Amino acid sequence: MDAGLSLTALSSAVHYSKAQLSKVERGIKAPSRDLARLCDAALRAGGALIALVAAPASAVPQEPAPGGIDEEEWTMQLSPDGSGSFEPLGRRQVVGVGAASLLRWRTGGQGPVPSATGVGMLAASRDLFTHYRKLGQSVEPGFLLPGLIAQTHTLRELSAHVDSRTRRELLALGSRYAEYIGWLVQETGDDAAALWWTQRAVDLAAAGGDRALAGYALVRRALVTLYQDDAEQTVALAQRARSGSLPSRIRGLAAQRQAQGHALAGDHDACQAALDRARELLADRSDASDAPVIGSMHLPDSVGMVQGWCLYDLGRPRQAAEALDRQLTQVSPHAMRTQVRYGVRRALAYAADGEIDHACALTAALLDGVAAVRSATVTIDLRRLARVLARHPQQASVRQLSPRLATLCRSTTS
Repeated sequence: MDAGLSLTALSSAVHYSKAQLSKVERGIKAPSRDLARLCDAALRAGGALIALVAAPASAVPQEPAPGGIDEEEWTMQLSPDGSGSFEPLGRRQVVGVGAASLLRWRTGGQGPVPSATGVGMLAASRDLFTHYRKLGQSVEPGFLLPGLIAQTHTLRELSAHVDSRTRRELLALGSRYAEYIGWLVQETGDDAAALWWTQRAVDLAAAGGDRALAGYALVRRALVTLYQDDAEQTVALAQRARSGSLPSRIRGLAAQRQAQGHALAGDHDACQAALDRARELLADRSDASDAPVIGSMHLPDSVGMVQGWCLYDLGRPRQAAEALDRQLTQVSPHAMRTQVRYGVRRALAYAADGEIDHACALTAALLDGVAAVRSATVTIDLRRLARVLARHPQQASVRQLSPRLATLCRSTTS
């Protein structure tokens, strides 16, 4: 009423039926957070309507306690059926339990490893890491995790038998392996284990003299709260990672995450300010090194892509869809995980803007990729998309897409 809109006009603006909005208006039906975002933007409420819809209770795992790189034994089991498990055990547990296996070996004798050997392992492991990250774009995490874990262990153990400079470089690379493992583990849906690996990355980096990765760990924790729809925690964690003592790339990634948190809260101005700051920081190459890049290596314009992501959460699906259209043309077709992640959000934006047939066409083209990468985080948006499409059961495109979409929304990722 304050905006001078009829219920019919609001229905047209947010692409919800008049009957559904009437039930919300009369208190018969509770509004979803997605509806609150759309109404907040249409009525220029500045986040007030979003704030009225209670966010789900955030189950953020407690921050893992830091520990030394020699604090545990790592036990991994692999089965012929493709299943496997990983478990860190304290030294005393290992002694108490005992370990029977067909093959046992020991690394690291009494003498030092020749310098050339350490340098050679470092170069080979860097190349291997690049290949693993490329493979991670097209296969599910379970295929990569055993090799990545074993390689992290190798770098960790070898670092104790080389000269000090090579040791620092081995531990730094090991920390990047551990951080990447944490991201892949989050893709399986295990947030607690993901943060455990992120803390291992921090420990490895610190053992090599690099304290900056602890700042990035906050950005990773903020990603967990972002997917839990917790705007307040996302902003708070990201702000902690914007210390002036951290490298500009980490501060830039923190600013991006902060922008996403502000978008969840419906604060457009704060979101845009954080994105502007992120662009400035990520353009700063003064602290660049030859170490593997922290964060995504498959986004030509990460700030532009995140802006498209944020516009959807700000209740502006048309702008979000247009921004994501532009950005996705720049992403390599071989970067399947990235294409799927942002492609599903683009389809979600089109669906929320009432372009149901186009949203279904975009989604249909992504489903093979969704099945291949098996991402828990992508599935969150896929389920949101399924709920939007379910409001249009009579459309042929929806009926054709629904069976496979429903199957992928139910599939497990671990």
